[in-house]
Amino acid sequence: MASSSTVDILDAVLGGRRIGEEEALHLFQHADLLDLAAAATATRNRHNDPARVSYVIDRNVNYTDVCNVYCSFCAFYHKPGDPRGYLLSWDQLKQKAEETKAVGGTGFLIQGGVNPDLPWTYYLELVSFLRDLGIWVHGFSPVEIQMMARLSGLGLSGTLQALRDAGLGSIPGGGAEVLVERVRKRIAPLKGGPEKWLEVMEAAHALGMKTTGTMMFGITETLAERVEHFRVLREQQDRALARVNGGGHTAFVAWPFQSGHTVWAGKLDKPTDAEYLRTIAVARIYLDNFPHIQSSWVTMGRKTGQMALHYGCDDMGSLMLEENVVSAAGTCYSVNRDEMHRLISGAGFAFWQRDNIYRPL
Repeated sequence: MASSSTVDILDAVLGGRRIGEEEALHLFQHADLLDLAAAATATRNRHNDPARVSYVIDRNVNYTDVCNVYCSFCAFYHKPGDPRGYLLSWDQLKQKAEETKAVGGTGFLIQGGVNPDLPWTYYLELVSFLRDLGIWVHGFSPVEIQMMARLSGLGLSGTLQALRDAGLGSIPGGGAEVLVERVRKRIAPLKGGPEKWLEVMEAAHALGMKTTGTMMFGITETLAERVEHFRVLREQQDRALARVNGGGHTAFVAWPFQSGHTVWAGKLDKPTDAEYLRTIAVARIYLDNFPHIQSSWVTMGRKTGQMALHYGCDDMGSLMLEENVVSAAGTCYSVNRDEMHRLISGAGFAFWQRDNIYRPL
């Protein structure tokens, strides 16, 4: 039997009331999983057509794997000077763009390492090159943009405006991990605290740009720290929406840490499917100002990805024509368009294709 406080919180959610941090933590700790599914679905349906689920055809392109931030959880990067490191050529990028467009794709989610060998002008040339190829650039994690701002001398706002003028369309949420000082210091001390990630997104929202909120969980954080992560995202989204300039987070996506081939391998319990569904459901309930929540079938697999559509998710994300970072840690799932359609329809929904900022195609 659910406790009266749990029932009261769930009833409040079903009635459309915003819940607080303590209530979200209580749901994490005590709510029945199926009750969470019902409450998260009710929240989802206030934002989206209950009968439809979206997806995007794009490509995760890592233009370089050279990085000097050395995050302990990353199995992808190579240190500067390592002969195994790479930088994609313009011809390689053009080929990837042509392959993407040939299967109905519209954009690149483009990120790399923090590569000290690249000048500021490279990034402007990169985004303008892709824009001219007809590719929407959903690009660069905040830590990369912080580095670009140091190179350009334009500050965050000036750097983002220059990138936008060159062809940057929107910004992914990579590199958030868990937006709690204790966790970030432990897993990625050179990346900076939560404020470094948040200030890039704040500057982008002030310019009217669209971004994505993310969380990588299961890397030493407590449940209370997951809720803290949700809190700072919700507060940032409140500020963005108050500007009424078109900026803000379009969606939230969470995935469990993949420890393979990292220093954490064998030291942490991998979050279970049930824990993932609980986390995504509480996120959907608490992040009541986020229009979309994305299922992370790429890390969880097809079946759990489908289940997430009944725990608050309204989007199945990308076909993953290419993915390098998660697969470097030993997890690799991919589907084609027909399989994506079957996954969505098999879960009981109609499918629709979107672009990187959730416009229908």
